[in-house]
Amino acid sequence: MIEAVIWDFGGVLTSSPFEAFNRYERERGLPADFIRSINATNPDTNAWALFERNEISLDEFDKLFLEEARARGHDVTGRDVVSLLSGDIRPEMVTALTRCKERAKVGCITNNVSAGEGAGMARSHEKAAAVADVMSLFDHVIESSKAGIRKPDPRIYEMACEALGVDPAKSVYLDDLGINLKPARALGMTTIKVLNAEQALEELEAAVGFSLR
Repeated sequence: MIEAVIWDFGGVLTSSPFEAFNRYERERGLPADFIRSINATNPDTNAWALFERNEISLDEFDKLFLEEARARGHDVTGRDVVSLLSGDIRPEMVTALTRCKERAKVGCITNNVSAGEGAGMARSHEKAAAVADVMSLFDHVIESSKAGIRKPDPRIYEMACEALGVDPAKSVYLDDLGINLKPARALGMTTIKVLNAEQALEELEAAVGFSLR
């Protein structure tokens, strides 16, 4: 019996920022996945990691990311990256979240930064309000920029389960990044890698045993 469903936010309940990264790269003639390659280099100590743990300011991130990009041959500022982070809410996933909340505890673990408005790093008041509505559904939310800890640190998944009062083995965790699923799975959580909404909902329905649509 699943007692809790724990969600990533960006790329799960919203469209993936990776789509925006790729669009930015195409528009500027950059190599595909250039931004992701920077974020994957020295993943615990690079500018992105420091910013998600709120160890540096936006101004510092802007400068450090540009230095990392230039080291790879192209100019991309940290502020440009931040402007791409806020995705569009996926209504079908929010419906699923609502259905899960009717029968189980629901939580959120999101790696985010202290930029934009709210947990979803929204770029407008309208989008920030929509994100706030979704966030209000959760029984507990952990934001890396507030907790000072980020996925895939195993402790962040333990923190979520402790806050919800559930055994990891009775929890499901959804994320769009495999690297963030591995420690959750090691704790005994059922994990779902979100490739798209349809696939994720099919796997989540199989895990919880009831309809989400």
